[in-house]
Amino acid sequence: MSMKTKSLLIVALGVLSGNLSAKDYLLSTPNTSLLITANPGEKSKYQYYGSRISEKDIQGIYDSSLAFGVESYPVFGVNTAGERAMAVTHADGNMSLDLVVEEVKQYTTDEGEMMEIRMKDLVYPFALKQIFKAYKGTDIISTWVEVENNGKKPLTLYRFASAFFPVHRGDNWMTHFHGFWGAESTMDEEKLTNGQKVISNKDGLVNTESDNPSFLLSMDGKPQEEHGRVLGGTLAWTGNYLIKLDVKNRQFNISAGINEEHSYYVLDAKKSFVTPEFAMTYSTSGKGGVSRAFHRWARQYKLHGGNVPHDILLNSWEGVYFKVNQQGMDQMMEAFSAMGGELFVMDDGWFGNKYPRNNGSSSLGDWEVCKEKLPGGIEGLLDSAKKYNIKFGLWIEPEMANTKSELFEKHPDWILRIANRPLSTGRGKTQVVLDLTNPEVQDFVFGVVDNLMTKYPQIAYMKWDDNCSLLDYGSSYLPEDRQSHLYIEYQRGLNQVLERIRAKYPDLVMQACAGGGGRVNYGMLPYFNEFWTSDNTDALQRIYLQWSISNFYPAVAMASHVSADRNHQTGRRIPLKFRFDVAMSGRLGMEIQPKDMSEEDKAFAKRAIAAYKKIRPVVQFGDLYRLVSPYDNKSVSSLMYVTPEKARAVFYVYKMSHFVDMVIPNVRMNGLDSQKMYRLVDLTAVKENKPCALHGKVISGKLLMEEGLVLKNLLKSEYSSLALELQEVK
Repeated sequence: MSMKTKSLLIVALGVLSGNLSAKDYLLSTPNTSLLITANPGEKSKYQYYGSRISEKDIQGIYDSSLAFGVESYPVFGVNTAGERAMAVTHADGNMSLDLVVEEVKQYTTDEGEMMEIRMKDLVYPFALKQIFKAYKGTDIISTWVEVENNGKKPLTLYRFASAFFPVHRGDNWMTHFHGFWGAESTMDEEKLTNGQKVISNKDGLVNTESDNPSFLLSMDGKPQEEHGRVLGGTLAWTGNYLIKLDVKNRQFNISAGINEEHSYYVLDAKKSFVTPEFAMTYSTSGKGGVSRAFHRWARQYKLHGGNVPHDILLNSWEGVYFKVNQQGMDQMMEAFSAMGGELFVMDDGWFGNKYPRNNGSSSLGDWEVCKEKLPGGIEGLLDSAKKYNIKFGLWIEPEMANTKSELFEKHPDWILRIANRPLSTGRGKTQVVLDLTNPEVQDFVFGVVDNLMTKYPQIAYMKWDDNCSLLDYGSSYLPEDRQSHLYIEYQRGLNQVLERIRAKYPDLVMQACAGGGGRVNYGMLPYFNEFWTSDNTDALQRIYLQWSISNFYPAVAMASHVSADRNHQTGRRIPLKFRFDVAMSGRLGMEIQPKDMSEEDKAFAKRAIAAYKKIRPVVQFGDLYRLVSPYDNKSVSSLMYVTPEKARAVFYVYKMSHFVDMVIPNVRMNGLDSQKMYRLVDLTAVKENKPCALHGKVISGKLLMEEGLVLKNLLKSEYSSLALELQEVK
């Protein structure tokens, strides 16, 4: 984290309360506040987190019994009851910590307001800093911990949470996201009952396929989109994680951080350990308020190039799969360019000479252009891209190798494997994982990108994939007594590689992919411009996937592609307009073979792409309002994006089911200015000269938000959809 300090300000607000000597420290964003009491020589305590308060409100927090009075970072040992944020074993075998406040600092950096609470053990040479950061111009406060071993011998960390905080018990509901390949980020909402709720990952590499390290917590019953108090949190970590809710009758605690299972960490003398960042926000405007806060934060701070518009691209994968060749790529580029496309991405299958990449069982690690498939090399492809006036990108999977590869033959010691055990393999029964704890391997992985960019600086885009879990828990590089560091040190090695890439190639657009949506987290996104949402490109299922993802991640980063008439994952046949309307609600792309499209479909695609270019700033940088959830089974799903000035908006509605005489509810819009008038424009009419009946109509923001649109006559057929632009009429 780059924190160029502008000024240092130590603030201690002496406030009379139950503790006459209490020092209260207030950290605020435009709409939220965090209050912590920290007296030197005593325990640091959480008192309040919620809607913004001022200094004059602090006494009221105590008088109204809103103050928690709960340790901000409870540790194991002296008090062993309940959940603890940290547990260690000292060199002499003592398993206790007893931490008290040493000092508190508040200061300003380029990114926001900081608060550091330094604590030290009363007996052992152990200290930590609990750090909070209020990001400037957002409603996000994050927290993490820096641990210091100031002794002369190693100690062992067994528990090391990034965050630990209390929540008042009420009618609490939790929204979380789980799934599987092709069905990532399925949304579940459930009432919290006594006991423990755990969200965790143990994959090692792919940490968001089965669960996402994010949650929403409603304080006022079943969560609503635009009403009620909701807390949202996400862990910015690329590896294994653990989020635990320990629910009690009166109040409960939430802890979040690295999953320490199989990852106890030996911290050497005079060394430090830094936990990942946990980010949170609080909204009185339901889940939508939480989402918009995280989207703004992501675009400004946590997404590489988050304020830069993203190109419309065609990816070759579902068009040709591994059957890459010069002529085929040229033809796809020509056709896509004619439709108005901006970027062509050659996916898997372009590399390997001794072992040409014809399927998923060979060649990973051999990042040389396959001369048999591409005799003109990357140069020939770049020439084609230039000829058709589009950009060029390609697919890589640099953390991996195959046992059938020149890399594996030369460097078998670079592979993660367990001594004295058979080697485990993944995809194609040959895929293995490179040991990124090893600096030599880090240099190699960096070199995959560096060599390509040095030789072909015209490459504009790289899709960085990962199709394997960390299967074998063993490193030939890590010492025998440090094998438990593997899960953590792998991620640190990966981050070091990505930092080097970004330092040298800041303008290279990169997509994070992991067998689809396996790496949609804020640990990866600072190095990437976008993520592949899922390998499932079925438009109907994408409505569910993208709805869930949008709770924490912005549209500009959400790759959403138009796929074939008969979808390759589900076999479902869906009209092209519906497929485009769904894809146009994220970063628009195509995952299709153009030569299989009819001329009529190509003409429609050209019009839809042109329309998206006009609305791109609204979709990619506007405020999201989710209107009707697909999970509510109301026969339609709807969402919209609105510019901050409320002068433009884009509205989408999709018919989810189709029955005779079915009820289609009115859809009320949100986020508009009730005093403004808006002209409605049909963006994707099937027939260019036959827009829908709403086209050109001028309707007030008040009416659109309070009464909405009657859609029964507009969504008559199966897989009907609308994409409308709203333009302010002055």
